[in-house]
Amino acid sequence: MILLISMFGLGRSAMADEGNERIDYQGFQELVEKVDAVRQKQRVDEEAFLRMAAEEGTVILDTRSKEKFDARHVKGALHLNFSDFSEKSLAELIPDKSTRILIYCNNNFVGDPYAMFGKLAPLALNIPTFIHLYGYGYERVYELEPDLPLVSTRIPFEGKMVLPGQAGEILIKE
Repeated sequence: MILLISMFGLGRSAMADEGNERIDYQGFQELVEKVDAVRQKQRVDEEAFLRMAAEEGTVILDTRSKEKFDARHVKGALHLNFSDFSEKSLAELIPDKSTRILIYCNNNFVGDPYAMFGKLAPLALNIPTFIHLYGYGYERVYELEPDLPLVSTRIPFEGKMVLPGQAGEILIKE
């Protein structure tokens, strides 16, 4: 009986992607499991994010839509829409896979319901962004962890909706 259940389970899993070898749900699940321990160690607070952002060779990556990026983004961030992730597009933007990459998403900031609207927690863009970057070979990914009010964060922003003098204009207060 256990053998039949195991065979049935294996058969269903193997059939899930039958007909399209370019889709591998089981491989994705394995990647998620592998990335989990790494991600937990590479989530950073606001201070560490600011410190890392100020260091040469660090890239800040925003993977939200171009419209939301143009409205408000972390100062100096590069943009690549998550739906445009591919080996080629990532290599064009970040050619060196050993580059340290800082990521953030809507769910890290409160106070801008247009450009930084919240998503359901399990669907926060940080999660698939981290997984995909790691899967494409970028292992030095650091994710902003806290939920920060835009009015008091020290992280600077730029974009069409950012007014001069808004909170977070300087990276590090000396």
